[in-house]
Amino acid sequence: MFAAGRLILVFRRRTQEAPENPPQVVKPGGKGRPTPKRSEAQKLRRQPITAPANRKEAYRKLREKQAADRVKQREGMARGEDRYLLKRDKGPVRRLARDYVDSRRTVGSYLMYVMFAIVAVSLLPLGAAKLLSLLIPPVLLAAVFVEGLLISRGVKKLAAERYPNEDAKGAGLYAAMRAMQIRRLRMPAPQVKLGDKDKVGLAE
Repeated sequence: MFAAGRLILVFRRRTQEAPENPPQVVKPGGKGRPTPKRSEAQKLRRQPITAPANRKEAYRKLREKQAADRVKQREGMARGEDRYLLKRDKGPVRRLARDYVDSRRTVGSYLMYVMFAIVAVSLLPLGAAKLLSLLIPPVLLAAVFVEGLLISRGVKKLAAERYPNEDAKGAGLYAAMRAMQIRRLRMPAPQVKLGDKDKVGLAE
C-alpha cells in the first residue's frame, strides 16, 4: 500500500515537471519546421473564389481575359513562337523562308514608297514628271517580279538542303510575297538583321 502511494506520487511529480511545449527535434537535413497537418495544408491552399456580381460584371471580366489573351498571342506571333503562329507560318521551312527574305534588302519592300512618290509626282504640272510616272511603274513591277522568282528559287534550294524531309510546297511563293512587304510591318516580325545571311533558319 505504501509502495503504491509512493509510485503514484512520483508519477504525478514527473507529469507536473514535464514542459507544456516540448522543443521540436529537427532531423539533420530536415525542413527546420514541423510538417503541417493535412487539414491545415488544405486550408492554406484554398483561395476564395469571387463570382461576378451580375451578368455585366461577368462580360467585363470575359472581355478583359480575351483582350489579355489577344495581346499574348500577338506578342508570341511577333516573336515567331510556333504555337502562336497561323498554320501558313508554322514549321521550319516557313521560318527559313522568312529569315531568307529578312536578311536581304529587297526591291519589293520599297514598292509602296515608290508608288506613292510616283502618284505625287504625277500630280505636278510637268510633262517630264508625267512621263516618268508612266515609265517607272512597269519597270519597277518587272524588277519585283524577277526578284520574286530569284527569292523563290533560292528558298526552295536552301529548304531542300536543310530540311529534305519537310514539305516545302508553297515556300517559294510565301517568301516572294513577304519580300514585297515593308520590313517593319512584316508579321511575324523579322528575327534576323539585314546582312545576317549566316543565321537564316537558325532564329528562335
